[in-house]
Amino acid sequence: MLLHLATVTDLIADATYTPDQAARLHTLAARLAQTVGWTRFDAGQHAAAARLWRGALHSAHDRDLGAGIIGDLAYQATWRHDPATAATILQHAVARTEHPTARALLHLRLARAQAALGDATDCRTSLRAAEHNLDRTAPDPAPAWCAWLGPEDLQVDTGQALIDLGDTAEGDQLILRGITHLSPARAKTRAVFLSYRASSLLPQGHADEASTAATESLTLARTIGAPRCVTLIQRLRPRFEEHLQAPGVAELLHASQAAST
Repeated sequence: MLLHLATVTDLIADATYTPDQAARLHTLAARLAQTVGWTRFDAGQHAAAARLWRGALHSAHDRDLGAGIIGDLAYQATWRHDPATAATILQHAVARTEHPTARALLHLRLARAQAALGDATDCRTSLRAAEHNLDRTAPDPAPAWCAWLGPEDLQVDTGQALIDLGDTAEGDQLILRGITHLSPARAKTRAVFLSYRASSLLPQGHADEASTAATESLTLARTIGAPRCVTLIQRLRPRFEEHLQAPGVAELLHASQAAST
């Protein structure tokens, strides 16, 4: 993928083309850079991911594509414990979007950032906006960067937002519902969602169920080569260490330690 991106950028720099061809080349470069950025993000190479996404943003002439790239930068900010920056970025991104599926995803990411900030009213407003837009129909297909979004994603991210706001029981039920309906083909997403479930079960006192979900997430992440998912489980280690006597916890801690070496 990186080789393809280099080829396209070389063409932009050195080739001769019409204005229409230039627009297509820049759009292709933006999409490739966005994809390569996600591979860097998944590998924990955050500076490289941010550089690729900023370059993609400069090449994006389509409003929805540009908004999607801004949304990726915001997602990274939330991941790196900077939800205030994420919320600010996403407010701009939502204003740029036109397709309802794109708006749904960006509102959902905004809700997650607002939940992390403790802004319950704004978070619930964003969650309602995400649900409303996901239910809308559009004459054109959704952009590729958000075409995967479905009700199960809405359920899980809504559940995680509610958990961040302190509504653990309802949040856990939504996460479980979303995992149940998730397509088997979306293995990496399942690993992420299972880590959310583990996190939601711990404060409810269900360390044994949490260890089962976390172990499944970790095993799946290692099988498919998804280091970001492994990181999510490793972030839970201090919380699991408080429940060393619960079934499965010691084994999980051993497996997560081995995954980090």
